[in-house]
Amino acid sequence: MSNPEQTALSRQLSPGLYLVATPIGTARDITLRALDVLTSADVIAAEDTRTARKLMDIHGVPTKGKRFVAYHDHSDASVRENLAKMISDGKSVAYVSEAGTPMIADPGFALARHVKSEGHSITGLPGASAVIVALTVSGLPTDRFLFAGFPPNAQAARQTFLQEFSQIPATLVFYESPKRVHKCISDMKAVFGDSRQASICRELTKKFEEVISGTLTELEQETRDRKLKGEIVICVDRNREEAVESDISETLANALLTMSVKDASDAVSKAHGIPKRRVYQMALEMEKNK
Repeated sequence: MSNPEQTALSRQLSPGLYLVATPIGTARDITLRALDVLTSADVIAAEDTRTARKLMDIHGVPTKGKRFVAYHDHSDASVRENLAKMISDGKSVAYVSEAGTPMIADPGFALARHVKSEGHSITGLPGASAVIVALTVSGLPTDRFLFAGFPPNAQAARQTFLQEFSQIPATLVFYESPKRVHKCISDMKAVFGDSRQASICRELTKKFEEVISGTLTELEQETRDRKLKGEIVICVDRNREEAVESDISETLANALLTMSVKDASDAVSKAHGIPKRRVYQMALEMEKNK
């Protein structure tokens, strides 16, 4: 039974755009607040209106009399303008992706930007995200990560794209098609190195969820003769190769111009992926020789 106070609040949904995160697999991975907004919104804008209707039916959210508007990669500016006008007219618009959190590798970005430029409010409802789920099950560090989206389809463009991230001191997260996962892993091996640790996460939260972990060499071999199916997220560990001593010294010297020995040591240690104690001793020596 719904909470009367919550129901009363839901009826007072203000005009604006509501970005509603939806499950990436298991239908029950949706928040109570998301269901409340879907129930109360005047308009449902969806990447796929059929998927949105099905999700609402599963959870008993009434769809009769509610307006549905398709908004996807091929929608033009007129659709955005129409949705923004609805908000101007006092309507509340809930936008849902095909799956996951709107705005993350999702066509909702252009819609939200347009609505914001018109001076309307935007409210984000947190929930399921394949990026976060993959990170938590990958076994790789989560203190810092970079989501890079989908790599290009063509090999040359893909390798150039990957090269941009080769030295970033953070776990890298990519989306990829199951049809290209082996080619992508092969290019990652060529760009990032044979021994870089990585995980292929597929069908997250679904019946056949699987995480395959190992070096890029091992994953390249694993995917060579195996056709993976489903949604794919690839997580790649940060570069942990030993930095050249001169590079460390230069970075540390620059850091000491504006930071304390402790803070500079911590920053350089994280940037190069080397023990803090080692950097701290170098910093002390530099300060002594000034």
